[in-house]
Amino acid sequence: MAVEIAADIRKGNIIEHTDGQLYVVLRAESFRPGKGTPTTTIDMRRISDGIKISNTYKTSDKVERAFVEEVEFSYLYQEGDNYVFMNTSNYDQVTVSGAMVGDGAAYLQENMNVTLQMFNGEPVSLTLPQRITAEIVETEPVVKGQTASGSYKPAKLDNGLRIMVPPHIGVGTRVVVNTDDGSYLERAKD
Repeated sequence: MAVEIAADIRKGNIIEHTDGQLYVVLRAESFRPGKGTPTTTIDMRRISDGIKISNTYKTSDKVERAFVEEVEFSYLYQEGDNYVFMNTSNYDQVTVSGAMVGDGAAYLQENMNVTLQMFNGEPVSLTLPQRITAEIVETEPVVKGQTASGSYKPAKLDNGLRIMVPPHIGVGTRVVVNTDDGSYLERAKD
């Protein structure tokens, strides 16, 4: 275990809470008011049973961060509510629960490389690539003369997700999407 100050905790970190349980950090946000004590709010999910909690710490409070091994895996397929990944170095397969994958399941693509955080040989958290490429399958038609506008229109991706895209993007266009917040980044260059 490593001790860090609360302000240094980031999404995806595994921490040991005061109850002795391991938690994965879902969101960590620091708040620095003009007057008063700066604080960090950490939203986390207990690894053992999936219960979510939120705690607020002073930014200088000490938090125990668990040592986890980050291992590169390749996504293979979905099996019921679970997802199967293969270790890219030794070809071992690991099954990860749908609860652990969470909202990131929609971004999973066959043979996509992800990072699994392993604690005592068991997966405890999953990190997706920062960006994925997907194809637009449904959107409003392109409106002539609206390409320079700052407005966005709804679009549906081939993975079923709905995002907002610029008006000049049409059906069949491949786009790059940010996996953190599901936002459109750019048109794919492939």
